[in-house]
Formats: sequence, structure tokens, C-alpha cells
Amino acid sequence: MKDLKTGKAALTPLGGIGEETAGYKGYGYAAVVEILSAALQNGKYLKMLSGVEEGKSTPINLGHFFIAINISSFIELELFKKISGDILRSLRSSKKAPEAERIYTAGEKEYLAWLERKDKGAPINQNLQRQIITLKEELGLTQYKFPFEK
Repeated sequence: MKDLKTGKAALTPLGGIGEETAGYKGYGYAAVVEILSAALQNGKYLKMLSGVEEGKSTPINLGHFFIAINISSFIELELFKKISGDILRSLRSSKKAPEAERIYTAGEKEYLAWLERKDKGAPINQNLQRQIITLKEELGLTQYKFPFEK
């Protein structure tokens, strides 16, 4: 506790330490999501989601779980937005790992990718570009020119 007070140690937010490993807190959250997404629908879960059973390909009975919450039933919407924003800003301003450029919160990377792709389009690898150009030529669609064509 002393190290927590002096800033030498920290409690990590839900998801634990590291984006890839999820940490011990992420494990619990993942279990709850798995239960809500599989058990409520009698869907497949964990290793059953591989699409292979006894060496044979099988359909994936993937379950989903959605929830709608009327926030104003609990708290005023503007206050909820303020507190949520404060939490996200606090997470982003936390001390970063030495190799980290910045701290992202949930959905930020996807939003930044969307902003870039909305203006520049979705990236298409060179092999697929060649296939698209070949198909265009085979179909005689010479009036069209893709941004990646030279």
C-alpha cells in the first residue's frame, strides 16, 4: 500500500497489464463475456469456437450478447458523460510503459483507423490490387481507374 501511495506501484484498470496478455483482471471480464455470450444462448464457447471437432470442420454456433441500458434510470446523462470522460482522460494520462508511445482507451485505435480510411480509403495489399486490375481488364471495365493504379 505504501508503494501505491508514493506512485511506485499501481492497480491496473480492467484488462490488466499489456494489451496482448489481458492480465488477471481481463481474465475475469473475459469469463463474464463468455458466459453471457455462450451460456444464455446454449452457444459454443472457448475451444469449441475453433470450428473443428474430432478433426472435422464444424459450424460455429457463435453466441452474442447485447444489452441496452437506460443510463438516466441510474444517473443524469450529462453527469454520466462527464464521469466517463474523466475516467478515460485519467487512463490516457497515466504513466506509460517505457516503450509505449501513448495510452489508448477502448475503441480509440478503431476510431483513428476509421478517420484515416474515411479520407484515404481502406488499405489494399499489392497482390489484391493486381487481382482487381486483372479482373477489371478481363471484364473490359477500362473506363474505371482505381486510386492504386499507376
